[in-house]
Amino acid sequence: MDNRLQSIFSWLRQFGAVEKREWEYVIRYNQALRSLNSRYNGRVSVTIRDFQPADFDTLWRIDQTCFPAGISYSRAELRIYMRRRGAFTLVATNTASIAKSGSVSGKDKIHSLPMDGEICGFLVGEAGARARGHIITIDVIAATRGQGIGSLLLRAAEDRLISDGCRIVELETAVDNISALSFYKRHNYSVIKTFPRYYSNGVDALVLEKTLI
Repeated sequence: MDNRLQSIFSWLRQFGAVEKREWEYVIRYNQALRSLNSRYNGRVSVTIRDFQPADFDTLWRIDQTCFPAGISYSRAELRIYMRRRGAFTLVATNTASIAKSGSVSGKDKIHSLPMDGEICGFLVGEAGARARGHIITIDVIAATRGQGIGSLLLRAAEDRLISDGCRIVELETAVDNISALSFYKRHNYSVIKTFPRYYSNGVDALVLEKTLI
């Protein structure tokens, strides 16, 4: 077991999230690492902007590729979350050409590198009551993961929440989403509790929290 995985396991054991099925987490972690190893050498330059209505279908398709059935949102669910009181949606678009090794062979545009101006990720968040914010989802297309886009989206959302008067932000992620847990740990989020069978596919969720100010 490598040091990163050991660190995450130690972090999760505090909350009883990793005990009997650690081998499943090892498998999923290794799969996540493979998916993050891009064939492309260049880095993506992005602009973070507010959602526009014409973006919706692209965002929904991205969500379908980022999460498995039972965790990804239906069109209706995504619309509901995006329209909630205090909700906002940030969109990351590519603003520079991308140097790559090899050619893009994927049939689905969502799986290939974005052209200039195309969407490569998005975040839905909301400023709630009692100075608490909520990150509903962060989605980045597979071809541009590991390029810092998720971090840019998260920082922009945290700045938005602070400007809206939020002092704390929380979010949920599946207990077996090791790459997401590693990402949030790097951004100083801490697990505060577990929601058993939170997702419709029966997977538990971990609730993570961060103090903003």
